[in-house]
Amino acid sequence: MTSTPFHAAALPFALALTCTAPARADEPLPTVEITGTAPRANGKLNLDTASAAGSRLGLTPRETPASVTLVERATIDARGAQDTQEILRAIPGVTAHNAPGNIGVSYRGFGSGSVSQLFNGINVQYAIAARPVDSWIYERVEAIGGPSSFLFGAGAVGGSINYITRLAERRNAGQAQLRLGTNGLKEASVGLNRQIGGAADAGHYLRIDLNHRDADSWIDGSGARSTQLAASLLSGLGPRVTHTLAYELQDEDVARPYWGTPLRNPVAGRARIDPATRFKNYNSADGVYAQRVHWLRSVTEWRASAQLELTNTAYAYDAVRDYRNVETYRFNPASTAVARSGILLQHHEQRMLGNRLDATYKGALAGRRSDWALGIDVSVNKQTRFPTSLASTLGEVDPYAFATERFFDIPGMSPVLRPDRDNKVSTRAVYLENRTAVAPSLHLVTALRHERIALGLVNRREISAASPASFARRYRPTTGRAGLVWDLAPAASAYIQYATAADPPSGVLSTASFADVRNNSELTTGRQGEIGAKLDFWQGKGSATVAAYRIERKNIASQDPDNRALTVLVGEQSAKGVELALGLQPTRQWSVQANLTRVDAQYEHYRQGAVSLAGKTPANTPRSVANLWLGYAVTPGIKASVGLRRVGSVYADAANSIGWPAYTLLDLGLSYQLSGDVALVGRVRNAGDRVHAVNLGASMAYLGAPRTADLALRVAF
Repeated sequence: MTSTPFHAAALPFALALTCTAPARADEPLPTVEITGTAPRANGKLNLDTASAAGSRLGLTPRETPASVTLVERATIDARGAQDTQEILRAIPGVTAHNAPGNIGVSYRGFGSGSVSQLFNGINVQYAIAARPVDSWIYERVEAIGGPSSFLFGAGAVGGSINYITRLAERRNAGQAQLRLGTNGLKEASVGLNRQIGGAADAGHYLRIDLNHRDADSWIDGSGARSTQLAASLLSGLGPRVTHTLAYELQDEDVARPYWGTPLRNPVAGRARIDPATRFKNYNSADGVYAQRVHWLRSVTEWRASAQLELTNTAYAYDAVRDYRNVETYRFNPASTAVARSGILLQHHEQRMLGNRLDATYKGALAGRRSDWALGIDVSVNKQTRFPTSLASTLGEVDPYAFATERFFDIPGMSPVLRPDRDNKVSTRAVYLENRTAVAPSLHLVTALRHERIALGLVNRREISAASPASFARRYRPTTGRAGLVWDLAPAASAYIQYATAADPPSGVLSTASFADVRNNSELTTGRQGEIGAKLDFWQGKGSATVAAYRIERKNIASQDPDNRALTVLVGEQSAKGVELALGLQPTRQWSVQANLTRVDAQYEHYRQGAVSLAGKTPANTPRSVANLWLGYAVTPGIKASVGLRRVGSVYADAANSIGWPAYTLLDLGLSYQLSGDVALVGRVRNAGDRVHAVNLGASMAYLGAPRTADLALRVAF
């Protein structure tokens, strides 16, 4: 991909365009406060908006006995979050990276296999499905820390993150954005919400959000194109029934993707890279990562009465992913040349069909308010992978001046795709949740979920004792939560909770191997105890949350001490920590938000290479993460912002033999309101140009981006 000439000095910031048309006088619309198109400064924490991440009962974070974070559209815009991974920085303690074949998220001391990432409440049961998506099509992101399988199913010991797409609303509005930046960034976005027929409850509203991004990369020879489309039709079918039909497309094509930078020798102790290799790309000249994802959802809501509401969500998911890369690089012992290996041709085909029926009932129990939620969830998730890999090394190249081959010129590599196996995961689940006022200021919140999971594997290659023609396994996890919320004052509450979860022992079931299924007959179990508080203070100018927790996960697949080729379910991992979040709006001009987390994660029982790793920290798990955002309105039309992010040191391996030091990133922003509907927004990211690893491996560091800048024009119509 050719590079577009660009002078950073001429473009220190980035440009956006947002449009909101006035509503017609005859439309029955709610009152909307319009404050212009510039991103609003961050202020108090959002503790009083209903969130589906923490409960099916429509509870707010203040009412939920758990640590729940809402990142709404105004916050996304104010911080200039470019994609879903940048949005995650607003969630206390979360770290993430976007390496092409290993989308990593760490939450409360647990990695991607133990963190559920959902789309509109739907879990596609595959971590790579959560690749970064441009933030334009999302309305908000919600998260709940700790075990949450009782809400979203197996696979959520560390927490759950829910990405919620923009949907049609009963109003007329429009937004547009044009953004240019370093590394040849060119991006255009538009969003339009319009009434297209009918009136009042019988009206039809259409929303379309479209984003296209084209950019080179800060890594030599790499570049990416992506398109996201979200379209939805909201139809009023009477005074009590509405239907929403929603479609999404995510199309991404990365040319010669970056897989990491080799570590200098000796690869032990504090990891180092050669600064001269920071921007080098050792992948094949025509390496590829590409994916195309289609989502279709049909959501019907029926308000049967003032007490009873039913929602049915039918959905279909289809994804195709392709890889063609040389993925592993290592310096030779003298650190004078780089050896390249990890030759992989891969193709994924994943399809998922499902339906979820939710019912909520507002009632009473023994004369006190008691609300109920009941749900039935069924899905079938099938994935076929087509891997072709070579164990050979491609030899060595000069670390600084080199040329790489075309992928299919590698001896022994062929473009022919051969299916390996089919993984079919069928899930049936039922859940029940209740919130009862046991006293005027004390509420008991409980939940229970039972799942029946059937995993079937079909071998599409040679049959052997290790890889039979087929194999099946069934799991029946039951998970739950019990918590008390005490309203200390009108704007202050404290809570205590106990929750459980279930996880696959060695990765997600949709990619489990025959060895995984045969040796690991049970799901891991997780449990958490948590206490916390949420409050407003300073005459309503400030808000804060605090949570302290301990999580234990048992039955992790660990090496059998009597046979190193096998695993047994005896491993155990724990995490205990504290999370703090603060939001202040001391004046109309100033706003402050911050969060700080401290977690002590370790293996209690775990073996690797016949060595006990008890007491060691899991790989890529920082002990501390801190974020600070400051906003200041210089004038009513000019707003400045500063963001600071501190991530603690991490280890590359479970043995803790290689580490990367802590780092701090600085982001700067400035917006200028040209008129009521037009704004310019400029940003500099990683202003200090800090070299930092967002993921660390045994021989490579996956580096974060250096200093970049962009300028956006936003317009509302």
